Amino acid sequence: MTTSAEPVRPGPLAARTVLTAPRLLRLPGVYRPQEDTALLAAAIADLAITPGARALDLCTGTGAQAIALARRGARTVLAVDLSRRALASARLNALVRQAAVRPCRGDLATALSRGPFDVVVANPPYVPAPAATVRATRGWDAGPDGRAVLDPLCAAAGTLLRPGGTLLLVQSALSDVDKSWEMLAAQGLRTSVDRRARIPFGPVLSGRTEFLEAAGLIAPGQRTEELVVLRAVR
Repeated sequence: MTTSAEPVRPGPLAARTVLTAPRLLRLPGVYRPQEDTALLAAAIADLAITPGARALDLCTGTGAQAIALARRGARTVLAVDLSRRALASARLNALVRQAAVRPCRGDLATALSRGPFDVVVANPPYVPAPAATVRATRGWDAGPDGRAVLDPLCAAAGTLLRPGGTLLLVQSALSDVDKSWEMLAAQGLRTSVDRRARIPFGPVLSGRTEFLEAAGLIAPGQRTEELVVLRAVR
């Protein structure tokens, strides 16, 4: 992994992009929609979704992406998350917006048992963490390299997708975009960088700069990260 947080592959890039996340109802402890939510939503807005498509929003949180998929025309949208509070938030937000979303408590294994899908979107936990993940931080923490969820997800992407199906995955460059790219491409998926944006560190990363520098995940003094949306087509 490079310390520059720059993916090797080219893609649309906006340095210091201002991204506005949707305002949604959120129970305490549920991941708040942030810049990564907005970047993934923008990628969904450009996605051609065929009538009758089956869609999956993995790690749904407040349901922001599930609602976006329903509004884009997906016939069914399965919104999967381990958190009961997240699912309650997603259910309420979908109800308020009259979006046909089916919340489902579970994880990647649950999604695999319900697949395959025409469209899969995911904003999984990807933040490198110096300590073990606990219930209060499982919405963002993902092990020392940030890949505790990314690795199994990327390895299963080909199984999650129907032929012709598309995966949109958002993550930080701090958690090794190149590895995600390589794992997706190794399954024969046509992989590309859909969107990129550089943003200042938020409160979580700002409190971990010493750990990130010691681990070689950021350069000394670095206080921005790059968010990347990967697109993978089966």
